[in-house]
Amino acid sequence: VQLQASGGGLVQAGGSLKLSCANSERTISGGNGGWFRQSPGKEREFVAALRWSGGSTFYADSVKDRFTISRDNAKNLYLQMNNLKPEDTAVYYCAAAPRGILSSVRVASLYNYWGQGTQVTVSS
Repeated sequence: VQLQASGGGLVQAGGSLKLSCANSERTISGGNGGWFRQSPGKEREFVAALRWSGGSTFYADSVKDRFTISRDNAKNLYLQMNNLKPEDTAVYYCAAAPRGILSSVRVASLYNYWGQGTQVTVSS
């Protein structure tokens, strides 16, 4: 599985961006798909995730009601980010765990495949 993240950029506070994560090799039909982010000097943190089968979604408290994770055709993953804040500035990574279980959706170390990251910068 190879993941390619895109859609990052520079946006003013209050603006929106939509990140995309393309899976170029095969269809993912199970497990977990997620978005994580990392700022300089900080550990990679969970942002949002979904269960490929059933579509249940999960969010970090800091992004709940502002970000929306989705998927299509069991291959591509998206993150719609609204009302962006300067503290959302980070490199965003998509990830997949085709055999991931429900209890592991928020755990970065349990994701097998990662995209290369896309920079999101929110100016105040």
